[in-house]
Amino acid sequence: MKKVIKLSMIALAYSFVAACATTSDVENLQSQVNGLDTSVKQASADAASAQSTAIDAAAKAESATAAANRAAQLSQEANNKLDKKFKKSMMK
Repeated sequence: MKKVIKLSMIALAYSFVAACATTSDVENLQSQVNGLDTSVKQASADAASAQSTAIDAAAKAESATAAANRAAQLSQEANNKLDKKFKKSMMK
């Protein structure tokens, strides 16, 4: 019987120690979760900003491509006109 009581007391003491450590651990984990929550919110805001910047860059790139295509077309038209004039002058 003494052995059972001893083991019960040891188990009780251990559970008190474990409970204290668990409470401390929970508080520590809660502060880490709060910190991570803040980091996630910041990362989300940064991602939204990056997406907005990427959309703006894509629009500018599309505009630049259109301008370059128009310039190439005008250049080709001017080149064709010069070729016609050159051929006319060679025929004279």
